[in-house]
Amino acid sequence: MVTIRLHNTLTRKKEVFEPLDASDVRMYVCGPTVYDRAHLGNARPVLVFDVLFRLLRHVYGEGAVTYARNFTDVDDKINARAAETGREIGEITEETIAWYHQDMDALGALRPTHEPRATAYIAQMIAMIERLIARGHAYEVAGHVLFDVRSYPAYGRLSGRSVDDMIAGARVEVAPFKRDPMDFVLWKPSDASLPGWESPWGRGRPGWHIECSAMSHELLGASFDIHGGGLDLQFPHHENEIAQSCCAFPDAGFARYWLHNEMVQVEGKKMSKSLGNFFTVRDLLDQGWPGEVIRFVMLSTHYRKPMDWTEIKAQDADTRLSKWQELIRECGGEEMETDPQVVADLSDDLNTPGAIKALQDLYSKKDAASLRNSCHLLGIDLLSFKPRSALLQERRSDSIATLLKDLKRRVSEVRGEALAKKDFAEMDKLKTRLTDAGIEVRMSKADVQLVPGPNFDPTKLEALK
Repeated sequence: MVTIRLHNTLTRKKEVFEPLDASDVRMYVCGPTVYDRAHLGNARPVLVFDVLFRLLRHVYGEGAVTYARNFTDVDDKINARAAETGREIGEITEETIAWYHQDMDALGALRPTHEPRATAYIAQMIAMIERLIARGHAYEVAGHVLFDVRSYPAYGRLSGRSVDDMIAGARVEVAPFKRDPMDFVLWKPSDASLPGWESPWGRGRPGWHIECSAMSHELLGASFDIHGGGLDLQFPHHENEIAQSCCAFPDAGFARYWLHNEMVQVEGKKMSKSLGNFFTVRDLLDQGWPGEVIRFVMLSTHYRKPMDWTEIKAQDADTRLSKWQELIRECGGEEMETDPQVVADLSDDLNTPGAIKALQDLYSKKDAASLRNSCHLLGIDLLSFKPRSALLQERRSDSIATLLKDLKRRVSEVRGEALAKKDFAEMDKLKTRLTDAGIEVRMSKADVQLVPGPNFDPTKLEALK
């Protein structure tokens, strides 16, 4: 069997991956808070762990891997968006989840085995909080329940810092009822304007961190193999997950391997709306960039290094994938095993740049079948790929078809009015402008047809819509 090695953030070294149960490999990845479109930074962990999901399925079998990625659908950011827009919270979260699925599907990401929503696991969160209180690791005050960080001596192991070191400049919520500045909220009260659930501590809602501990425990068990997410989640989110999960179930190990992807930049700078370089996945798709190109650019940089999205990289990826597609179309390509070098590279801590180099070598050798089948392991389907030029042409054709449909309706309406009034002046003007734009107008008693000719210029029609 292929040996997989992964860099474990917890031990700060690359380790041989040995699942707890090779027939049931389990992975949990922190998903989005659903109140807005997914940006490039949100997409990177999706693609990184999609490749890992594919690799694990390749090595252990499709039915032997369970992958859970959550939706945070109860959060103060969602509450604020609802208050700002006047929309219902459920309407916002449903819409955003649908957007997320559309955009990640466009990037070729497989749907996880489980996509739990936080609001469906409130009972499990309450049960875990009760367990923490009973074990002396959490306390209730002023309708809040807080985790007692000092009760867990190993706190800080993941981020490599002591509790005292983390207090200075840490992202902690200041509150007078905390025993310690680092204590974090497990449960907080909700007034009538906020979503809430009944609990032993009154009507309220969960803190952010408890949801992932409760959902991973419910879906994957107290001990599972891999926990992943962006580097920005290492502290405090993942640190807090470890603390509450290990304190609630001290005889279990929680997650054994921790993987974190680095952040995303755009044209060499931190992505920021103020700099005008903030892009959602939908922004790039709407610009005509194929999902395969976005995926290719993302995977061209190792997941533990900052990824810089640039127009040049995107253009290069579009050109390269187009050439690869031409080869497999010319050569056909029978079914073959995935190239061993591609598997070896991915098994070496998800070395996607190395795998892409191996794919380029297959192209250079004109090995069409291996190229096509090996691309699948990276989530790229060369047979269905459409270059940006083709997508833009399709979009232009669709736009023109819609324009002609609208104009046909307009001509029919003007013609009807002309027949009723016995005045064809407006109809003649409209027909002249259409002819000037290179459109032949064919009219019969039953129908109107607009037929673009060789001199068709759609720019001359915009004013007629």
